[in-house]
Amino acid sequence: MFIFEKAPFPSCHASTLVEHEQGKLLAAWFGGKDEGAKDVQIWSSSFDGKKWTAPVVIGTEPGQPCWNPVLFKTAKGTLWFWYKAGPSPERWTGYFRTSNDNGKTWTKPEMMPSTFMGPVRAKPIQLANGTILAGTSWESHRNWTPFVDRSTDNGKTWKRSNPFPVPGKFNQIQPTLFETKDGHIVALMRSRNPRVICRAESKDGGETFTAAEETKLPNPSAGIDCVKTKEGDVFLIYNPVANGRSPISLARSTDDGKTWKKVVDLDAEKDAEYSYPAMIQSAAGSLEITYTWKRTHIKYVSVDPKKYRE
Repeated sequence: MFIFEKAPFPSCHASTLVEHEQGKLLAAWFGGKDEGAKDVQIWSSSFDGKKWTAPVVIGTEPGQPCWNPVLFKTAKGTLWFWYKAGPSPERWTGYFRTSNDNGKTWTKPEMMPSTFMGPVRAKPIQLANGTILAGTSWESHRNWTPFVDRSTDNGKTWKRSNPFPVPGKFNQIQPTLFETKDGHIVALMRSRNPRVICRAESKDGGETFTAAEETKLPNPSAGIDCVKTKEGDVFLIYNPVANGRSPISLARSTDDGKTWKKVVDLDAEKDAEYSYPAMIQSAAGSLEITYTWKRTHIKYVSVDPKKYRE
């Protein structure tokens, strides 16, 4: 289903998703005249298992566009909302708000410390010891560089990993993360050169990463997301092409992302745009998914991962 049929904005993009209470979802995205327009704000809607509420604004910056919201609930129960505001990704500033009542009320917007964004597009992950790892990146004129920011105090302060682009090809951004069976952290990244998903790995809990390497998964310089399920599989949502943003598909890995098998196309109309997905596993075990649908809607899909287990 679509999160909304009609909305007070003609264009929308870059959704995020969290299960803020068991069986209840909260989504956010940016919407306005067009990406980068000065009226673009962060909108949000909640889902009770049957229907989505009407969109409301939860992030704004007068005179500047907003970008790339990220929602995440920590093990201690704090609901985080990060977003960016500014004229372009090269010049945006990171902001955050928090909620202790599952998004009913939010703290006032605060700026992240200089050079820190929080998670830049995909959701963070939290390790068993409480460490929060957030995939982040910088986009400058010629240099796109991925990092992981690490917090051991429930998101109050952050420390940055080493940069880990593909050597000689500084064109990777927006890491999405999962933890392997042996406790390593894998970062999968969007890339504009090469036009494949790239992969880096950490053996020290996200403090340092190997230089990224190319995978065999195509990527048209578009956002991706992944989930390590309770059953141990890793699911990836992505555009499996080098150019364009259709189809949008799910792939599954049973060996911590070393090899993948595409299992389903979620939307596949030729020359349409289906992009910037967000994906989580709910407490009930389903894969909850949102993504941009032709820049006019945010589509919501719920998938049973057991359907694709061999």
